[in-house]
Amino acid sequence: MTDEPNIFHSVSPEAVLQEIVAALPEECRKNIVIIGSLAVGYHYFRGQSSMVVRTKYADCLLSPRIEAIQAGVAATEKLFENHWEFRKDDRWIQPGTADTPTHELPAARMNPPGSPHWFIELLTVPEATNDRRISHTRIATRFGHFSLVSFGFLSLMNYEPIKTSLGICIARPEMMALANLLSHPEIESETMKGLIASREIKRSNKDLGRVLAIAILATNSNEDALLEWPRIWGAALQDRYPKEWKRLASLAGQGLRQMIASESDLEEARHTCEWGLLASNPPTAAALRIAGRRLIQDAIAPLEALAAD
Repeated sequence: MTDEPNIFHSVSPEAVLQEIVAALPEECRKNIVIIGSLAVGYHYFRGQSSMVVRTKYADCLLSPRIEAIQAGVAATEKLFENHWEFRKDDRWIQPGTADTPTHELPAARMNPPGSPHWFIELLTVPEATNDRRISHTRIATRFGHFSLVSFGFLSLMNYEPIKTSLGICIARPEMMALANLLSHPEIESETMKGLIASREIKRSNKDLGRVLAIAILATNSNEDALLEWPRIWGAALQDRYPKEWKRLASLAGQGLRQMIASESDLEEARHTCEWGLLASNPPTAAALRIAGRRLIQDAIAPLEALAAD
């Protein structure tokens, strides 16, 4: 998704997902996979009312792509009918029209009734798995025209998603971790457009910090969880990227190794964890480094060995 000022609020993942499910038409729920912090938080915190994550958005991935436009139209129109509101920003104060070029359309973002603190955004998977540029797909609704954005490694997010008791799927946390690892084979200087709790943060550190947060939550839930990740990572890469999976697997740990070797980059990652998935129990930089080394040992190194065979 695109950036806007990073004002995060503490939310209950389960409560937010319940609100989304209640507002969406039943016929399009099968086409939606919830991704991002809310999906991770729901997976590890469901049933724990005191556990929250700090976030500002709920990303909803529409798939398969062949059904994404129809599902996107149905979901958007139903949300507006249920009094959700178009999320305005500095560029867009109202939805686009038929005359708006597709690449200039506003994203399909809506706030729930009476709540400006978080919003839903509709995304879709890339048309081709080897196309990882930002692309835009138009959806024309009775309430205006919007863009379904796709980019990067979103094709991994709908690999064997988890069906929840709420009747909607969430992405597997390990798939979200892999997508973020592959998106950052090195630490780049590009920063988030908005500040995170008054600090400028490199995008690489924000995303790789999320990887470490997921690894910590996974091992807190199951001491041996990371040992299962190489198997499903390898299967997903071979399924989604059959011609380049070995090359991708060989790159998966490079950015993370670079980040945990740098005190300044690791501190940025720690800050994002405190203001994100690990808001309920913020880690120290030392704990994050230990988590990173364990992730490399238990999951990344075995994946690299799998690709080297």
